[in-house]
Amino acid sequence: MEYRQVADGLTDSDDMVDGVNGEDSAKSAESGRQRHEHALAGILGPAFVAAVAYVDPGNVAANITSGARYGYLLVWVLVLANIMSVFIQYQSAKLGVVTGKSLPDLLGERMSDAGRFMFFMQAEVIAIATDLAELIGGAIALDLLFNLPLFVGGLIIGAVSTVLLMFEGGSTQRIFEKIVIALLLVITFGFIAGLFIDPPNPLGVVQGLVPRFTNRDSVMMATSMLGATVMPHAIYLHSTLVNDHYAGGRKKPSVQRLLHGAKIDVAWALLLAGTVNLCLLILAANSLHGMSGTDSIDGAQHAIVSVLGPGIGTIFSIGLLASSLSSTSVGTYAGSEIMHGLLRIKAPMWACRVVTLVPGLVVLWFAPNPTEALVIGQVILSIGIPFAIIPLMRYTHDRRLMGKWADGPVRHACFMLIAVLIVALNALLIVLVLRGEA
Repeated sequence: MEYRQVADGLTDSDDMVDGVNGEDSAKSAESGRQRHEHALAGILGPAFVAAVAYVDPGNVAANITSGARYGYLLVWVLVLANIMSVFIQYQSAKLGVVTGKSLPDLLGERMSDAGRFMFFMQAEVIAIATDLAELIGGAIALDLLFNLPLFVGGLIIGAVSTVLLMFEGGSTQRIFEKIVIALLLVITFGFIAGLFIDPPNPLGVVQGLVPRFTNRDSVMMATSMLGATVMPHAIYLHSTLVNDHYAGGRKKPSVQRLLHGAKIDVAWALLLAGTVNLCLLILAANSLHGMSGTDSIDGAQHAIVSVLGPGIGTIFSIGLLASSLSSTSVGTYAGSEIMHGLLRIKAPMWACRVVTLVPGLVVLWFAPNPTEALVIGQVILSIGIPFAIIPLMRYTHDRRLMGKWADGPVRHACFMLIAVLIVALNALLIVLVLRGEA
């Protein structure tokens, strides 16, 4: 009897121990899961900043024009463009993660003094052309919202974006990322709100996924959309952002974990940017198809007001304003990193802002039709594409530079195919514009 009591007591004690151990294990597992989720969340952010380049005012104009002219015909073009952008931006992030250096840094280490200066000059022209589109888009948004002169609107956009850039780098880098992500969410809501008022035709959207053209003009429009897929400054900057994300003494995870996080970061960020672009095209295809005057941003906004009401028109203008503020800040950030990587000069951010801002203000003051300046800016961006994408393709395949993380034959072949396609389409776009056919 005593033996049974002792045995029962031991059994009870073991059960208690097992219960405690089980509870501790559960708590440990839960804590580990929370730490895992927190660590993953800490990796996210750089791709969302780079993704802003894909929802700038230039893309807004192109997508609305495409939908208004051709309906759902070119939905497949945007889907293909987004797939290519995901690949390119991940490659840029991968280069930065593995080497710990940005693409401009690596270029600067491998070029002569004269080569670095020439490369910087073309990259700076690209940065100015980028800022031109963002500045014009923001000035038009302020004109639509508050009836401000374009030049005054440009000054306001320049001032506010300069304040945003004060949070770039160091211990406030995460704050800068959060501000840009918040603006990206405003852009998303501003540009898709009209779809809730006038829902699209699902069958038309599905049919738009089938690759096809109707005439020569639709081919040229698709060429323009695909050719403008990858922004040079987004490529340069993303390789920087993955390292600046850990500025201020933050501990970096392992390369493997960073690459895993970069895949998720890029997938979600570009999915959001691609969705915004797709919604813009669908909105125009559904509500503005066949309407005249939609070739300019302000004309598109007036068309939206006439069809969907002033409320949706105002929300659209707010989205356009957020697009301008975020993209112009990111463009200047990219210009600063290009200067630092190629010329080894760490200029104050306000100085970089002035360099890219002044030409845009001059255009707003003198140009009778700012939309034409957007077209010229797009051509300049097209010229800069090969200078960014070809070195990225070479470096990510270089085993001496990337070690075991270098691209294998299949991935490199895919990269070559995408690079050839993008460069060829941008070259075709330049020719069409110079001939007055695009």
